[in-house]
Formats: sequence, structure tokens, C-alpha cells
Amino acid sequence: MAQNRQGPLWLLRILSAIILAAIAGIHLFLVVDGVGGLLGTMFVLNTIAGFVLAIGMLALRGAWLRTATVLSLLFVIASLAALLLALTVGLFGIREVWSFTLVPETVIVEVIGIVVLGITSGVELRRRPQLA
Repeated sequence: MAQNRQGPLWLLRILSAIILAAIAGIHLFLVVDGVGGLLGTMFVLNTIAGFVLAIGMLALRGAWLRTATVLSLLFVIASLAALLLALTVGLFGIREVWSFTLVPETVIVEVIGIVVLGITSGVELRRRPQLA
């Protein structure tokens, strides 16, 4: 019976890892494309965090997986919030515009990420721990 419930959870974990890797990849592309300074540094940190969390979604189990799912959700929310702040009032003196490279695509990917990671976190947190 537990094996039947693992299938949907694995699918959610794989989707979550793909989204986290996509977010990391977008930020890596922007750094390689020439974004520098403070924004470039934040993008490098975002890239590292995204790839580490993507690996964690696939490799971790138990309480570590629960922690990774919640951290991943918070990571994507924070990433989208930072972009929206930069687009509206500015963030750390940086004002972003919708026409900048990959901004609309990033918003779409991160909104989808919030939905998928919200579902993944909910499923994982409601799941009963399995005894070895």
C-alpha cells in the first residue's frame, strides 16, 4: 500500500526538482549573459541554492526531505518576491523592468514552482513517517 502512495510523491519530487533546476538555470544564464555587481552575486547564490535544493528533492528521505520541501517552497517564494519588489519599488537600489532578459518567463516559472512546491510540501508533511 505504501508503494502506491510513493508514485505520486515521486512525481511531485521530480517536478519540484525540475522547477528548482530551471530557476537555478535562469539565474545562471543571466550571470553568464553579463549581469554583474550585487545583482550578479545574488544570482550566483540563487543558482547554487536552486541546484542544491533540486538535488535534495531527489536524494533526501524522511525528516530531511520534509525540511527540503519547505525550504524549497520558501526559496521560490523569496525569489519571486525579490523579483516583484525589483519590478515595483526596487530592491537594494536595483530597479528591474519587464522587458529585461527572461523576466516574464521567470515570473511564470516561479509561480508554477510555488504551486508545485506547495502541493509537494503539503503531501510530504501530511505523510506518516515510515518505520524501517
